[in-house]
Amino acid sequence: MLAYLEAENEWTAAETAHLEALTEQVFEEIKGRTQETDLSVPVRQGSHWYYTRTVEGKSYGVYCRAPITGPDDWTPPEVGAVGNGEEVLLDANAEAEGHEFFSLGSFDVSTDGTLLAWAVDVKGDERYTLRIKDIASGKVSAVDEVANTAGGALFALDGRFVFYATMDDAWRPDTVWRHRLGTPSSADVRVFTEPDERFWVGVGRTRSRRYLLIEVGSKVTSEVLLLDADDPEGEFFPVWPRVEGVEYDVEHAVVAGEDRLLITHNDGAENFELVDVAAVDPLGERIVVIAHAADSRLEGVDAFETHLAVSYRSGALTRVGIIPLRSEISTGTIAGRSALGQIIGYGAVREVEFEEPLFDVSVGSNPEWQQPRLRLSFTSFVTPMTVLDYDVNSGERRILKRQAVLGGYDPEQYEQSRDWAVATDGTRIPVSLVWKTDAVDRSQPAPTLIYGYGSYEASMDPSFSIARLSLLDRGMIFAVAHVRGGGELGRAWYENGRTLTKRNTFTDFIAVAEHLIAEGYTTPSRLVAEGRSAGGLLVGAAANLAPHLFAAILAGVPFVDALTSILDPELPLTVIEWDEWGNPLHDAAVYEYMRTYTPYENVREDVAYPRILAVTSLNDTRVLYVEPAKWVARLREVGARALLKTEMKAGHGGVSGRYEAWRERAFEYAWVLDVSGTARNLEG
Repeated sequence: MLAYLEAENEWTAAETAHLEALTEQVFEEIKGRTQETDLSVPVRQGSHWYYTRTVEGKSYGVYCRAPITGPDDWTPPEVGAVGNGEEVLLDANAEAEGHEFFSLGSFDVSTDGTLLAWAVDVKGDERYTLRIKDIASGKVSAVDEVANTAGGALFALDGRFVFYATMDDAWRPDTVWRHRLGTPSSADVRVFTEPDERFWVGVGRTRSRRYLLIEVGSKVTSEVLLLDADDPEGEFFPVWPRVEGVEYDVEHAVVAGEDRLLITHNDGAENFELVDVAAVDPLGERIVVIAHAADSRLEGVDAFETHLAVSYRSGALTRVGIIPLRSEISTGTIAGRSALGQIIGYGAVREVEFEEPLFDVSVGSNPEWQQPRLRLSFTSFVTPMTVLDYDVNSGERRILKRQAVLGGYDPEQYEQSRDWAVATDGTRIPVSLVWKTDAVDRSQPAPTLIYGYGSYEASMDPSFSIARLSLLDRGMIFAVAHVRGGGELGRAWYENGRTLTKRNTFTDFIAVAEHLIAEGYTTPSRLVAEGRSAGGLLVGAAANLAPHLFAAILAGVPFVDALTSILDPELPLTVIEWDEWGNPLHDAAVYEYMRTYTPYENVREDVAYPRILAVTSLNDTRVLYVEPAKWVARLREVGARALLKTEMKAGHGGVSGRYEAWRERAFEYAWVLDVSGTARNLEG
């Protein structure tokens, strides 16, 4: 099989040899616009500011810290000014030496700041080796090394133990272990194993560090187990018993002087609600803090000593609200919700507002329980990633850093907008678009790249991309189709695009393509569709259903032989996926339904296919390389111009190292420019 993949790579290289100069040009544009030597905004944790450096010419980050000036030091040092007392915790470039692939998994510092736990994957198969280092001496403990972990690990409160997860033969994280420092992994204690093959497990902690967590979840059901952090050798106990179809997560808060658990759940609340329960009696009375709303999807809460940060989604955009914790009775609303009621301890919510029509805002890295400011991340199609501090008392915002775009970038030269397409059943589908105003004549159709995903309730929110500028500056429009199966418009949006309603995902995407053509944005001869992983399934299905709408299809690690994979419970992740797609092995209706849409099963002989480029990875454990290989071979049988490119040293996320990732993206974008008829340079 390796010889076959190598031969396909040689064929693809020959067929795209005319793109070598353009690929190099796009790569140099990405590289030239990127500030290669850079510094992340420092984040305070304990007695240090933690940050990451990147260095020109090096592919990976250098993880560092510097001491705070005092207990009241909550203002991060100016970017570039950190240096006094700097300690290098981990140089990933040194770790990656001698390896063609490198990925950093867990990275956790003990509460007292003396020890580092980190994990690395050097193959791309998502099996990580866990290591422990004494920061002061730099000594790495040979006895504490643990192989084949799931990548997530954390210290117990006292620093004597590390908790981590391992995977079963199907690559499913299923077991949590407790490792005592200074002892071999053979002596580690198994603290939890999940026998149900639909569920993953992971370890975490509350921000207060009051509790350790074991989080257990399938696609539609979850359970959280707690352990008092002062008793790391104790028994974890479930917060709420597992109920099929009920999802919840847990945060710890101190409200009016009492330990409380804040639980975001969907038990009788499709778009989730937030309740407060007593930490000592989580099955007791539930106090509704934020009630369910049909038009707003509650996504989670972050608890701090003096306030809560609430993340939610409204109008197909992300939002963040602040709720102060205090003793008086108050009322408030959040995104139209009847929120808070007459509840002691919770103040009225204040939404953090932004003026752009499209954006993505999220709660950033905020590890400290007592911090007076909230770190947020903000971006849009036209605004580079921006890190800001939000004063939870005054509402004042301070921009700490905006992603640099070298060579001159003016956001005023670009326009972003929201359109709505209409699906075959009358449902309105949001479409997000961006283009360069002086490069696109809106009175004429333009080359367009349409991106879609539409699975797992994942939302494709508007965000900035330096690489994408190489398309926009050449006159391309970029569009995101927010199809059902994603989470942009709440839980119902997801439910109407999975299992036996999955075809809505594909017909929604086609409706968006038809809308872009009907509204004059583009024409079929200049429209390229892109999807990755489950999005590869989407564009593969669209190619079968409406090949006449697209000039080309770019499919990254595409899940195009889904029926075959989901029928085999021995394959990695298959059983877990049954909640998403249905179980065709034991349900004839699901089998017949999947058979009608999976791309490989439905390749047609009666149509002319758009040009297709499938990119995959040899070590991908999520979508095996055989899927796109079979698909491309079948497409060629019916006369399609289909290419297969396999990364031989990579996993599901593609190649590692930023330069290799840029070069891979440059190749893909050069191909997109070529097949859409836009392969001209900036001067052309």
